[in-house]
This record gives sequence, structure tokens and C-alpha cells, in this order.
Amino acid sequence: MENPKFQIFKDTADEFRFRLRARNGEIILHSSEGYFSKQGCQNGISSVKINAPYDSRYSRNTSVNEKYYFVLKAANGEPLGMSEMYNSSSARENGISAVKRDAPNAPIEDLTVSKSSFSRW
Repeated sequence: MENPKFQIFKDTADEFRFRLRARNGEIILHSSEGYFSKQGCQNGISSVKINAPYDSRYSRNTSVNEKYYFVLKAANGEPLGMSEMYNSSSARENGISAVKRDAPNAPIEDLTVSKSSFSRW
């Protein structure tokens, strides 16, 4: 079991994105947009941390193929992140509970920085 964490990464369009991984390693929230700068992405994570504890910030939705998901929104209504698709509304509620619990104190892992400083001579 790992600790919950945010991860910053680059997508195929070379934009910065974030995801929140739960204790079991599953992605429970991902950024709703790509960011042109790492700072913008970090600001998005900060906004998630601030808004995550408040139930009123979660929009509970059902997709056209009857899957359940949620969107975490900022106070101004702008979407911050979206969940995966769940097979039941109770699974969606478990996902929301995990974001509420894990996001506020989750550390950030930057996957855009090389982890190895090892070099061969």
C-alpha cells in the first residue's frame, strides 16, 4: 500500500496534467484540463486541495452508457478534476470519500523531472 499522492505528468499534447492516486494506487481524480505551465498545474492541485473537503463542490453525474462519475468544481463552478467511471452510485460515493480524505494532505510527485542523477563516465 502506498500513500495517496498527486502526480504531475505531461500528456501527448505536451501539456501538464495531474492525477490523484489513492492508497491502493488507483487514479481517483484527474485534471479536467491540460495546463501550459507546471505552475498552472500546481495551482490546479492547490485548488483541488482547498475544495476537496466540501461535498457541495462535487457534481454527481451519470454517463450516457449508465456509468457513474463525479466532477470536483471550484467555488466559481469551474471544473477542477473528474473521476473514473464507476459501475454503481455507491462506488462513486466511495470515490468522493477517498478524494475528500486523501486530497487535502497528499504530497505532489513530479513525474516530469528526471529521478536519476546517475551518469556514466
